[in-house]
Amino acid sequence: MRPELGHGSSSATDRRLNALLRHLSSSSSPMDSRDSISASPTSGFQNDSVFSHVVRGPEDPILGVTVAYNKDPSPNKLNLGVGAYRTEEGKPLVLNVVRKAEQLLVNDRSRIKEYLPIVGLAEFNKLSAKLIFGADSPAIRENRITTVQCLSGTGSLRVGAEFLAKHYHQRTIYIPLPTWGNHTKVFNLAGLSVKSYRYYDPATRGLNFQGLLEDLGSAPSGAIVLLHACAHNPTGVDPTLDQWERIRQLMRSKGLLPFFDSAYQGFASGSLDADAQSVRMFVADGGECLAAQSYAKNMGLYGERVGALSIVCKTADVASRVESQLKLVIRPMYSNPPIHGASIVATILRDRNLYNEWTIELKAMADRIISMRHQLSDALRARSTPGDWSHIIKQIGMFTFTGLNSKQVAFMTKEYHIYMTSDGRISMAGLSSKTVPHLADAIHAAVSRVV
Repeated sequence: MRPELGHGSSSATDRRLNALLRHLSSSSSPMDSRDSISASPTSGFQNDSVFSHVVRGPEDPILGVTVAYNKDPSPNKLNLGVGAYRTEEGKPLVLNVVRKAEQLLVNDRSRIKEYLPIVGLAEFNKLSAKLIFGADSPAIRENRITTVQCLSGTGSLRVGAEFLAKHYHQRTIYIPLPTWGNHTKVFNLAGLSVKSYRYYDPATRGLNFQGLLEDLGSAPSGAIVLLHACAHNPTGVDPTLDQWERIRQLMRSKGLLPFFDSAYQGFASGSLDADAQSVRMFVADGGECLAAQSYAKNMGLYGERVGALSIVCKTADVASRVESQLKLVIRPMYSNPPIHGASIVATILRDRNLYNEWTIELKAMADRIISMRHQLSDALRARSTPGDWSHIIKQIGMFTFTGLNSKQVAFMTKEYHIYMTSDGRISMAGLSSKTVPHLADAIHAAVSRVV
């Protein structure tokens, strides 16, 4: 009788396995400790994080104000730190013209979500250049300007700084003292050496024009100079047109390269053309310059991150070559910019009716801020608050540099729950007719009781 196939196969398999095990046990030695499995620095077996040495970074001095404000349970708290427009009711504002433009985009079934080119939306770039330089600008007609879409004003500054660090013979940029807190970081990280020139005069709470001329006059030939196109942040102090002309003459005579930061066009005076006059002066003389634009404030597109960098060159050929190098800066940085915000801007700027509606809403925002300045000035005068507060009306734009010191600011935060940056800068856009008396009381108490 033949054995069952399955039984015989099983016995043969067992014998082979037993032989293999005997062979392995006789030929192998105990595992060397060097061959043992150990946790790699990035494996999950490590008790401590490979990032445990990282120290906690400081809060951004401006955004940190909002963090502190949000933690305060007081019903009377007031946030005057962040540079974003608020309505009379203290609410964020989406412009009606922006909502209309967005609706048009949503209704257009032909729109797609493909990548934009590296330099962004072509129509947006063209219209942005016209907005800041003027539709009749000779530089535009002669194709001497290259404009690329960037991530709002900050991104535009960074792309421009990276380009200059790679392709400009001077690596030093002069920035006004004081200036927006992010300027130094942006330029330093791009590889530029940052120096300052005198700008604000604490004694007059106005422009230190003589100091400005002296510092720029002693700057090395070819140095880059950052200029706020209008509504200087944080002081709200701008040169007059005559002073701008003297600045232009000095800079051109020394071969200094202007880099304009235009974050508030139309938002300062209510006039798009008036707020661009400083930039246009420097373009009209045929010289070269850079300009960073932002649509955060003047269209309320804060979170859309819409901006543009323009470089005005001597010839169209140079402008074309500059653009080719800007692409090489942008591509490894963020590849290409987002499409939605730029499409909103282009939709408004190309349509005469929407454009006119925008200018009306823009002027209304500027006028409300100007009204807040007058109301605060009147309230301080009514309280006979010590000191001269005329600078509140003389300054322009979103911010007022109050002249309050850090101790007075801390006092106002503790006693009146009013939040602002420690340098005494307040956002006039964060005020309303209802909150002006509270602020005036706090300022009066601070300057009367705290030195």
